Amino acid sequence: MLKEMLKNKITVMDQAGGWQEAIRIAAGPLLEEQFIQGEYVNAMINSVQENGPYIVILPQIAIPHARPENGVLKTGLSMLKLSNCVVFPGSIEVRLLIILAAKDSDRHMELISELADVLMEDDIVNGILAAKVPEEIMELL
Repeated sequence: MLKEMLKNKITVMDQAGGWQEAIRIAAGPLLEEQFIQGEYVNAMINSVQENGPYIVILPQIAIPHARPENGVLKTGLSMLKLSNCVVFPGSIEVRLLIILAAKDSDRHMELISELADVLMEDDIVNGILAAKVPEEIMELL
């Protein structure tokens, strides 16, 4: 299901102008396809500013998200893979952002579970972090 959800929603770039910009870029495909509203992007950024970088779940990997009522229209995922790290509060470096927009808590848990299965595989994670184009990431999923 992850592969299907991420189809045409993966961005690969060299760098972003900071962690806030990285979240905005990563959320872009979901915003464009009306999975989320602009307020959801702001809520994700505000959440990190208020609560710290709790969204960084593994070295170099963050899963920005917010509450469904902050602007989720449909459940979806998008991804941004950077060649150069952005630095989150606490000097935490991140190269992979996976935006999670879940319409309800059940879908939230399903998506987290699927993501965990993929992110526990070092070969897949290393392949994603080395990818130069979105198609390489899709092949790994």
